[in-house]
Amino acid sequence: MSRIGNKPITVPAGVEVKIDGSHILVKGPKGTLERTIEPEISLKLEGETLTVLRDSDSRKSKSLHGLTRTLINNMISGVQNEFTRELQINGVGYKVQKQGNNLNLSLGYSHPVIFEAPEGITFDVPNANTIIVKGIDKELVGQTAAVIRTKRPPEVYGGKGIKYIEEVIRRKVGKTGK
Repeated sequence: MSRIGNKPITVPAGVEVKIDGSHILVKGPKGTLERTIEPEISLKLEGETLTVLRDSDSRKSKSLHGLTRTLINNMISGVQNEFTRELQINGVGYKVQKQGNNLNLSLGYSHPVIFEAPEGITFDVPNANTIIVKGIDKELVGQTAAVIRTKRPPEVYGGKGIKYIEEVIRRKVGKTGK
């Protein structure tokens, strides 16, 4: 029995949900998201309550039950208020600049790294060492932040690189002299 999958989803005012067979469309003040639902899962909308139901008790249905409910809940909360992910750049000479919709990253390479924003993602650069990734699709926001982080992951000796703002780097001690 899925505890998460059995919870009903409350659809807030200003958010419109349309179910067409195995396809769901969520419209809100920030934008529109759509997703195709697996055939083992069915959706029932009664007033302002959306319920996710599974057709059988097979292993696949059970595993998709809670996942589908969480994905739909993220869609509803995403179109109501955006998701954000904050990154911090540490290192001497490491900085970021916003150029239109793209990021210009100076990360100690011989060339600047230009990162183009995917469709539906916006960047905020409040200072030269902070990047805020914003969007209505939680999966896309997390994936974009992870790809930016891979351009220069934080290293354990000096702490230089791109890290999530809440991430703690476990530092290692370097070599000791005689």
